[in-house]
Amino acid sequence: MTGRKWMKAIFILSFFHSFIFLASCSEDSEEAGEWDNWQERNEAKTAEWAASSVYTKYKNFTKDQSTAGKSSDYIYVKVLESGSATESPLYMDSVRVAYRLRYIPTATYAEGYLVSQTFVGDFDWKTMGVTDLQLNSNLIDGFNTALMNMHVGDYWQVNIPYEIAYGNPASRSDIRDASNLVYEIALVDFWHPGETRPAFKARTR
Repeated sequence: MTGRKWMKAIFILSFFHSFIFLASCSEDSEEAGEWDNWQERNEAKTAEWAASSVYTKYKNFTKDQSTAGKSSDYIYVKVLESGSATESPLYMDSVRVAYRLRYIPTATYAEGYLVSQTFVGDFDWKTMGVTDLQLNSNLIDGFNTALMNMHVGDYWQVNIPYEIAYGNPASRSDIRDASNLVYEIALVDFWHPGETRPAFKARTR
């Protein structure tokens, strides 16, 4: 290879590496931008939920129910389906639920980044996966509050401010700090302490 051709090859190779480096930096920048001002954005979303007539709000069950609270003291609920049952779980009861958990929407994740779920795709009572949990201090206040107001057969969207979720800093390593949580929750069954856990039967509706 002549000296001129050699220099041309080096130039092309250097240009290629520079392009890859810049593209990588751009991707890193976009990833960083996805979560910029995350706490402020989540607090703004809580204020939006509080001001909307779309949601029914329930105050954190650990707070004084006789007085008005801050917007972050409440969960914000949209009823997607209503069951026919009349009783709700109590604190320390066990529940069987299907759920999907997301963050608030971002530029890349229009529906919100998916954190975890027991069902895939559209919710369906006949095909959903479930999990059994006990309502206690191991669960976040917002989740306990939602279930203690639900009835068997209810399927709700539940928006939870980060202050009554995992907080800031987050108390779970796999949850971002200052993250509001957007749940879909279906209450399949519940039972009291000391009662036998019922067998799971998929609903037919």
